[in-house]
Amino acid sequence: MAQKRDYYEILGVDRKAPLEDVKKAYRKLALKYHPDRNPDNKEAEEKFREATEAYEVLSDEQKRQRYDQFGHAGVEGQTGFSGGEQFEEFFEGFGDIFENLFGGGGRSSSRRKRSSGPTPQRGHDLSQRLEVTLQEAYSGIKKDIKIYHFTPCPDCNNTGCKEGTKPSACSTCKGSGSIVMQQGFFSYSQVCNACHGNGFVISSPCTTCRGQTRVQKHEKLAVSIPAGIFQDAELRLAGKGDAGIFGGPSGDLYIAVDIVPDKHFSRKEHDLITVLSLSYPQLVLGCNVEVTNIDGSKVLVKIPKACQVGHEIRVVGKGFAKLRSHGTGDLVIITTCDIPTTLSSEAKEALQTFATKLDAQKNGQSGISGFFRKFLG
Repeated sequence: MAQKRDYYEILGVDRKAPLEDVKKAYRKLALKYHPDRNPDNKEAEEKFREATEAYEVLSDEQKRQRYDQFGHAGVEGQTGFSGGEQFEEFFEGFGDIFENLFGGGGRSSSRRKRSSGPTPQRGHDLSQRLEVTLQEAYSGIKKDIKIYHFTPCPDCNNTGCKEGTKPSACSTCKGSGSIVMQQGFFSYSQVCNACHGNGFVISSPCTTCRGQTRVQKHEKLAVSIPAGIFQDAELRLAGKGDAGIFGGPSGDLYIAVDIVPDKHFSRKEHDLITVLSLSYPQLVLGCNVEVTNIDGSKVLVKIPKACQVGHEIRVVGKGFAKLRSHGTGDLVIITTCDIPTTLSSEAKEALQTFATKLDAQKNGQSGISGFFRKFLG
């Protein structure tokens, strides 16, 4: 009879290795040499058997102590898995990997945990984009949107069953939603095919929702857009997503905002920006100008004397509301010069006279009068 290999050597762990390292080492070998992954491979089957036997001893504190003191003789006749409860406990939380890896087949037994009935599940969150104009973002607005989502079934009171009936525990898995499969030494769990993991079955489903406890429909909702809303801001409408299953809470609806550009106004952080076109005399002499804001309100703006093109004039508090703090931004007016493209003979003559006098005033420097000469020829 061939001498047995050392259990620590089989698992590849140190003799002082903690239990967690022993478990990790066995998991790795079990995945590598399991018969389902190595059909008709006697060498892999033997290594799987060795690893299983080594794990049985080294994972048990008393058996490990006897093995460390007396070797194989100390645990002779005490190895060999019963196959059920020990592996089920060890691979708890690890079952999905083995389910995908090894598939079904073999003998089945139900888990000890039992379902008391359908478990309420929260509905999904939904998202949608909504366009608003810059003026609407400035002032705030209430808009209607249409969504297509799940709503609670009106006929079965979230049970999924016909009136007078109720769900019953799955007879295959006894309400656990999963079954434990065993092949040789190895046990693993998989989703129950009879109830698809629910742990219950609905024998008389509601004809309206077909047992789903909810139905899809179109719905119109009013959305309040606050003043000062910004691009890509997200509004949350609590409970307006998909309805939950079996009476679970509804998900939320998230509205992402798209702001349509405006022809005359733009935004920089909390400031509202516009360009004001003025005549040359207005820029030179200064004046008071009435400006129409984006919301249609009138703002009286004072243009200082000798105002340069591109000068910024701030009207405090006439910008966007600050959603995340108090106060508002400013209305920023950027000046530009309205240069005429055609001139009457009288206007041309007057400008020539003005340019000549301006040149004299500037001691012959023609920089400013050159501003007019392209119109005068």
